[in-house]
Amino acid sequence: MFKIAMPIALAGVVAGAIGAAPAQAQDTVTWRMQALWDANTTPQEFEQRFVERVAELTDGKFQIQLFSGGQIVPAAEAFEAVQGGAFELMKTFDGYEAGAVPAFYFTSTVPFGFETSDQMEAWFYELGGLELARDAYDDFGMHYIAPSIYGEEPIHSKFPIESIADMAGQKGRFVGLAAQVMAAFDVAVTPMATGEVYSSLERGVIDFADRGDLTANYEAGLAEVADFIVLPGVHQPVTATGYVANQEAWDALPESYQAALEVAAREVSGALRQHVLVQNQVALENFQNDGVEVLHLEAEDIQAARPTAVEAWREAAGDDPLANKILDSQMAFMKQLGLL
Repeated sequence: MFKIAMPIALAGVVAGAIGAAPAQAQDTVTWRMQALWDANTTPQEFEQRFVERVAELTDGKFQIQLFSGGQIVPAAEAFEAVQGGAFELMKTFDGYEAGAVPAFYFTSTVPFGFETSDQMEAWFYELGGLELARDAYDDFGMHYIAPSIYGEEPIHSKFPIESIADMAGQKGRFVGLAAQVMAAFDVAVTPMATGEVYSSLERGVIDFADRGDLTANYEAGLAEVADFIVLPGVHQPVTATGYVANQEAWDALPESYQAALEVAAREVSGALRQHVLVQNQVALENFQNDGVEVLHLEAEDIQAARPTAVEAWREAAGDDPLANKILDSQMAFMKQLGLL
């Protein structure tokens, strides 16, 4: 059985919730969950740890049957499926729905925004971000349980990029808010599915690309088609995926089961982040052993680019009240951190 040492504060949450539960035994509950990831991948292994931890915290009475991305419904239909109650829980990247719900741009990743996972996690848990994310889902009959937060994704390039200006006029693959922000730097943005990145770099359809984390990108063979890695990943410096449940299913849970979901989500988020941190170093060494050169953007260059990014953030938020409320909250914290 997978175990993670439970932080004292979080242990108190579960203990308190369980202590407040009725004296009679809780009923057994079974949910279905569709994740984002393919089977037999590292992120999916951590989703398995999540469902095992929920079962452990509830003495085996809350069982979640885990499915890989697209296994129940196509990934693009998961939002509507959970909304309609076809299954109870999904792991999602809010940016996929941001075109229709601008608030989701900022609960997923903010290009040129938070620089570390701890900063974004602090916004979620200490500065009301979790409640704001839940507000964004309320209108859709869903409940945002908690995020999984991990670090940057790199840029893989066929040519050396040593400054933001070097990207202007070149063809780059980006999606979501990153597509809008990078277009503001005169990148010829070419959206495409993740699975098309390798062949598009190989054929010269694009000159550089965002794809995924370093380990996943190495496993996908990007060392064969891109000679350069550019860090930090300013287009996606921090990533948040989220556990989202059908609201009626959530409301029907005992409070102790709700707490188990919240605690397991936060524990596994930390475990995944630490794993990625370690594996990134292994992946970087593998890339370099294959002849890929790692380039680093200067901090001053990134700071000078932020005003342009801020304009793109505001444009993405448009006149949506909740999106602007979230963005204002994040920017206030960024100013305290000295990022803006």
